[in-house]
Amino acid sequence: MKSFIWIGLFIGSTIGSLIPSLWGAGIFSFSSILLSTIGGILGIWAGYKVGKYYG
Repeated sequence: MKSFIWIGLFIGSTIGSLIPSLWGAGIFSFSSILLSTIGGILGIWAGYKVGKYYG
């Protein structure tokens, strides 16, 4: 189950940090860091749910 959580964290935070680049914000902008954090939290949640389903 740990691997699903780590994969979810990685994918969620990566996608969250790249979304602000759609409107021209930098990779270290406030919105990028905020969305990376939110994406990481959602990724952990999704990884936990997938891990429980397949675990």
